[in-house]
Amino acid sequence: MVLQAIDWTILAIFFIILLSIGYIASRQAGKDTTNFFLSGRNMPWWLLGVSMVATTFSADTPNLVTDMVRTGGVASNWLWWAFLLTGMLTVFVYAKLWNRSKVMTDLEFYELRYSGKMAAFLRGFRAIYLGFFFNVMVIASVSLAFIKIAGVMLGLQPAPALIIAAVIVVFYSGLGGLKSILWTDLFQFSFAMFGAIIAAVLVTRSPEIGGLSNLFTHPNVADKLSLLPSISEPDLFLSIFLIPIAIQWWAAWYPGAEPGGGGYVAQRMLSAKSEDHAIGATLLFNFFHYALRPWPWIVVGLASLIVFPDIQSMVDRFPDVSTQYIQNDFAYPAMLREFLPAGLLGLVVASLIAAYMSTTASQLNWGSSYLVNDFYGRFYNPKATEKQKVRFGRFSTVTLMFFSVLLALVLQNALQAFQYLLMIGAGTGLIYILRWFWWRINAYSEISAMFAAGIFSLLFILTENFALIHIEPGRIEVFGITTSLTYWNIIKFTGVILLTTISWITVTFLTKPVSDETLRNFYVKIRPGGPGWENVVKKARTENIELVKEPDLRWDVPTGIICMILGCISIYSILFSIGNILYGNTLQTLIFIGLGTVSSLLLFKFWRKLKSI
Repeated sequence: MVLQAIDWTILAIFFIILLSIGYIASRQAGKDTTNFFLSGRNMPWWLLGVSMVATTFSADTPNLVTDMVRTGGVASNWLWWAFLLTGMLTVFVYAKLWNRSKVMTDLEFYELRYSGKMAAFLRGFRAIYLGFFFNVMVIASVSLAFIKIAGVMLGLQPAPALIIAAVIVVFYSGLGGLKSILWTDLFQFSFAMFGAIIAAVLVTRSPEIGGLSNLFTHPNVADKLSLLPSISEPDLFLSIFLIPIAIQWWAAWYPGAEPGGGGYVAQRMLSAKSEDHAIGATLLFNFFHYALRPWPWIVVGLASLIVFPDIQSMVDRFPDVSTQYIQNDFAYPAMLREFLPAGLLGLVVASLIAAYMSTTASQLNWGSSYLVNDFYGRFYNPKATEKQKVRFGRFSTVTLMFFSVLLALVLQNALQAFQYLLMIGAGTGLIYILRWFWWRINAYSEISAMFAAGIFSLLFILTENFALIHIEPGRIEVFGITTSLTYWNIIKFTGVILLTTISWITVTFLTKPVSDETLRNFYVKIRPGGPGWENVVKKARTENIELVKEPDLRWDVPTGIICMILGCISIYSILFSIGNILYGNTLQTLIFIGLGTVSSLLLFKFWRKLKSI
């Protein structure tokens, strides 16, 4: 057993505090679904922003970053850094639109925006697909990281470890709903960030690493430090930078980085007390998520290349852990076990458990909200009382956790799950961006996009199984054509995007548009504006119906896009400033600090203009 008595004491105190916060915050949760799933719609921006970032900071996040750093260097983080663009677009364009909608879930949006039986079908189908199947997959992927932590540091087998954690998470999330989750998120995120920083400091100061300067000059690490992939390696440059920054951020759907907002991010925006609080929450989330969090994990990931240069070295060091779980992402918990002393080890283990529970609780509440509001209450039992809905919400919370635990026991690594989720969401992102601003999109558009992405992803997978031959490491043959594995992955991803996009655009023009009444009601309530709604506005005027007043005719999206660009420059500058401080590059640090300062000043200038529109 790795943990000592003091470590177990810290863990016990952590769980007592966590459960106490959850219980205290739960007093109003059982009144109705608005309180259970949206905390009464009166939450402040700072609490919601911290909750968003706590949800995305799961126990698998350090493992995922470590996997990326070990396999492709620091620059490979562009696979998720690129999602900052859609995050900032949500901040300055979509946050206020979601808050205006006043829906219970983002799936309820379908019957606000679309009309007819297909709108109802889309809402019900996605309630099951996302609320159950997709949520189970996400929770299972983060549970995989918890399994590795429990196995390495607690000496627990996968099933008992997950059962213990599941009981605790289900207790406070099922008892207190979103309000309990928000307040426990605040505690858990603070705890988790402190633990991540402590771990990075202790690892770098260990005799095996010898400080940051020795770390960055070690031959196993020196070629992994670049913040941008070299254009001299075109396959890597395309796969980990150009495709993510040019296509992936708007074309792919991924939890927490949905184009146009959605999922638990939308849930938090809908819980905000006002439009300004919704914007402030999403801005704070993106700042924490992209600018401040990554470097402690990156540092530990780089250090792991010295201690565990390959997977076999970890297998040899941990013979009691199943080889199923020892992949590159295993290096993060392995490093913690190697270098953290008693007391601090318990603290950091508690911080990782906190990260796991925060994400899992949010996913459970979010998925349950779909099953209750968009399936049970909408189709199965439309006459259900609020107490019945809350009771079903608690039942579905337990059910989601049960199946997630089962799936977690067969997954192997975090990067595997990340890549699969990107594939099945490829090509659907654009529709989530445009549906607010182009009247012609209908329920058939979304249904065709969803099914096309799944079908084309499956076809590429079948192609791999039946027509792909690995002829040497890193190179493959597909239908007689030899190429690198990296290029094949690019072809798969962009191919699914292209085919899916062509499919849903074609279906959009071949099917009937949404009814005039639905379009007009949506326009009056949301006030999206812009040229994409001119036909609707003009047609209403011919019938002597004025949809908007003169002040609402000004379209603020161009200003919002300027704010988005400036916000991205500002946050990327902070991210790179921190990196160059660690690297000891004084000139580059000053350049990025200057760029970040200028872009931030311009951002607040245009933001004030945006708020006045």
